[in-house]
Amino acid sequence: MIRERIRLAVPNKGRLVEPSLALLHGAGLLFDEHDRSLVARVQNFALDILFVRAADVPEFVNDGVADLGITGADLLAETGSALPVARSLGYGRCRLAVAVPSGSEIQRTEDLAGHRVATAHPRVAREYFERRGIPIDVIPLSGAVEVAPRLGLAEAIVDLVSTGSTLAMNGLRAIEDVLESEAVLVTSPTIDGSRDEEVRALDTMIGAVIAARDRKYVMMNAPAERLAQLEGLLPGLESPSVIPLAHSGMIAIHSVVGADDVWALLPRLKAAGASGILVLPIEKIVP
Repeated sequence: MIRERIRLAVPNKGRLVEPSLALLHGAGLLFDEHDRSLVARVQNFALDILFVRAADVPEFVNDGVADLGITGADLLAETGSALPVARSLGYGRCRLAVAVPSGSEIQRTEDLAGHRVATAHPRVAREYFERRGIPIDVIPLSGAVEVAPRLGLAEAIVDLVSTGSTLAMNGLRAIEDVLESEAVLVTSPTIDGSRDEEVRALDTMIGAVIAARDRKYVMMNAPAERLAQLEGLLPGLESPSVIPLAHSGMIAIHSVVGADDVWALLPRLKAAGASGILVLPIEKIVP
């Protein structure tokens, strides 16, 4: 039986929760997540949001309980699932890394041959070392992986690393990366074809927010004779918009530029004759 509403599974706790909720709210979806362990009904779109454990999101989507899901690429790899990834979401970036105690003589992963490696990602870790031809004993842990060497449970760990501060606090150092991870939007292989339009609409809404996050809208006034020079400085999505002003020989130029480029670009625009420069945030961009 076809459901009236599509379902999106998102994590109910952990590092992906807040940015996922911010993304969905930024896409214009209206819902109340006060009881995020259950279901939130979106008021302005035919969508129900299921709040589940991050590690369970791939299973919910793979079984068709949810039509789409937000999870980490590391968790997707750990399940061994081949779920289609609709898009990377640009947050929750981290890496899965091999780490050893700071005072350990181990310098390379090859030095771990015959040793124990503790991890909350036993499948990924085992496959990684098997590909490298390095025999190790995987010790599965569900939490507190960083303390395993200190407690004598293992000589090394494979764990998620963001800034590296947690490793340092626990007297560990990374020696090699296993994989890069970030939040991804996955879709169910069993999703009914009649829901394609709704799924595409939701993906477009999410994609528009992501595209806008690393862009700024720049507006400026300038002498018309400086247009070619200024246009050469503006790496926008397309040609900048040019609007004649009331004062003869003056124009307004509007363009979308990369957020990381703005501060280096402003003095160059000013030197090329631009004035009254405004830099504005962008809510959404639909390419």
